[in-house]
Amino acid sequence: MALIPKETVDQILHYADIVEVVGDYVSLKKKGQNMWACCPFHHEKSPSFSVAPSKGFFKCFGCGKSGDAVRFIMEIDGISYPEALKHLAKKYGIDIKEEEKTPEQQLAQNEKDSQFIVSNWAKDHFRHLLEHDDEGQSVGWSYLRQRGLNQTTIATFELGYSLDQWDNLLKSATAAGYEQKYLEKTGLVIVKEDDNGRDTGRRYDRFRGRVMFPIHNVSGRVIGFGARTLKPHDKTAKYLNSPESEIYHKSDVLYGLYQARQAVRSEEQCYLVEGYLDVLSLHQGGVKNVVSTSGTSLTDGQIRLVKRYTDNVTVLYDGDAAGIRASLRGIDMLLEGGLNVRVVLFPDGDDPDSYIRKVGDQRFKDYLETASQDFIQFKTELVSREAAHDPVKKAEAIREVLQSIAKVPDPIKRQVFLQQTSQTFGIDEQVIISEYNKLARPSAGKSGSTGSFSGGTSSPSGGGGSGAGFQPETRTQPARTSRQLSPEEEAEALMYGASPEDLAGGSSGATEEELEPVPDVLERCEREVVRLLLLYSAQPLAPEVSVAQYLLEQLDDTTFKTSIYADMLHLCREELNQGRWPEVRTLIQHGRADIRSVVAELATEKYELSPNWTTHQIYVPRELDVLQPACDNAILRLNKVNVERELAVRLEALRHPTDEAEMMENLQTIHLLKQMDNQLANMLGTVIPRLNG
Repeated sequence: MALIPKETVDQILHYADIVEVVGDYVSLKKKGQNMWACCPFHHEKSPSFSVAPSKGFFKCFGCGKSGDAVRFIMEIDGISYPEALKHLAKKYGIDIKEEEKTPEQQLAQNEKDSQFIVSNWAKDHFRHLLEHDDEGQSVGWSYLRQRGLNQTTIATFELGYSLDQWDNLLKSATAAGYEQKYLEKTGLVIVKEDDNGRDTGRRYDRFRGRVMFPIHNVSGRVIGFGARTLKPHDKTAKYLNSPESEIYHKSDVLYGLYQARQAVRSEEQCYLVEGYLDVLSLHQGGVKNVVSTSGTSLTDGQIRLVKRYTDNVTVLYDGDAAGIRASLRGIDMLLEGGLNVRVVLFPDGDDPDSYIRKVGDQRFKDYLETASQDFIQFKTELVSREAAHDPVKKAEAIREVLQSIAKVPDPIKRQVFLQQTSQTFGIDEQVIISEYNKLARPSAGKSGSTGSFSGGTSSPSGGGGSGAGFQPETRTQPARTSRQLSPEEEAEALMYGASPEDLAGGSSGATEEELEPVPDVLERCEREVVRLLLLYSAQPLAPEVSVAQYLLEQLDDTTFKTSIYADMLHLCREELNQGRWPEVRTLIQHGRADIRSVVAELATEKYELSPNWTTHQIYVPRELDVLQPACDNAILRLNKVNVERELAVRLEALRHPTDEAEMMENLQTIHLLKQMDNQLANMLGTVIPRLNG
């Protein structure tokens, strides 16, 4: 795998101005030291999205997303770390020369780049024909306007037209200097073969006399085309797509996602339709968070693509019963992918495109709200109607619904769906549960993801259970001091520079005691120490003694009980040992999302000091001016809480002594701990209530 050299990465991070990068996507307004806006990652009316120019990171107090300029591009565009670096390098004119490419790898990359280039040229060629050629104007442009599309929509999706000629594209591309082999590899040109599969030497355009729909990847590069014939009696397929190529894999592409991705994130909802024109009409009508499978069956790759942007999907169906039946399997795949799935069914004879043109934009949006229903409920009602008067069909329908429920990873959702199924079909809930368990156990054995349910508890009268006692199958998990990362997150973290020890979450020397719940007051004390470390690490407290050196020396024999702060304390020590200050700008780039999030929270002030304090000549000292007492107080408070915690443990042990020697030892320790607690209280200037014991 070719890597971007570290010095190039450092150069990109140095030049990437967080305000400029974020400002390309949202309108920032200055308030105090930071910049503020409504969050681009979730829907909100009041700005809670903050950008700290001096520290080089963003933080949303609503949805919790945070990070540096690279992380912002990764989140907003749904791309990988290397792709985000390349995006920023292009923005700031930094040349990237990747390392470790073999001649074969370089050749393969050149081949792909050439296919991207020729596909982009073809897109521009088709657009030019649509806008300036007589046939493009009279046939292509007239059709698009007839379908109600305006010039803005046509330009946004870069629509075009292919002339009704055998080799217009081939001749134009050759004249422009493009190699014929790349036209063939992208499927723009077809090789004519004889009956024995031998090349006849003849070449001709794949797309002729069609409106062209360029297909973009999430980065906006053209990777293929969809095309609709405009000939009224054409015997060929109405829609024709590019074949699979090195750059186009239809199972990993959703039409319109490039244009919809920001709206999907901000609305926290993705509308899924079938056709190109459905996407275009809805986008033009203000429903911008819409994508299409382009007539293909839904795939796992497309589901993973949606999940990068949202967990909520609404499938828009036309009124065709056969079409709905054929699509049910795809919806089961959405459920299995962990998505929350809803359905909107349009009246018979209408699809999303025709319906929005019939009723108008606002009435269409209102219909999406009122007609939306949960998929399991929709499927249950659909199959129950079909089997209403046939007991055999009814049993089959129930099993069909239960198979969909078994795809849902969340056990609480499964419980609710089982209760709804029981009510809809009028079948005792225990019977539904029993049948579900028969279906769930085999799938659980294969994937380990679906649990079976036990019956509900008996009512006081001895009647059947209500289902309130549902319990998923229990599985023990190995104890960890921090969340386990997925393989994708681990790969990304290593790319960011995290060590294997960081990923394992064991770098802090955690003990079994740390797995116990940590009191809020202790967590707050540990958090305060880490905050001071991050914000003021290089600030001097005395000659040749910095805040970081002072705090870490004071904490030399202290073990943090909150796992995330224990890990961050370890990181700070590592940074200092490597001759670097443990600063926000460094740790905000860490591979672990939980660490990035905490760094952003600690370094961001949600509220700014009102200028009225200055106006009324009220002096409020800056924390920078009182660092020594701030550090001392943080250490003293942490020590005091730890002493109180140990004292509570010893007092509890005193109530259940095993022998006299242990009791005496506990009494002596309690005495010493009380002395230490009082000393710490005096140093802090606090009053401690008398402890019984």
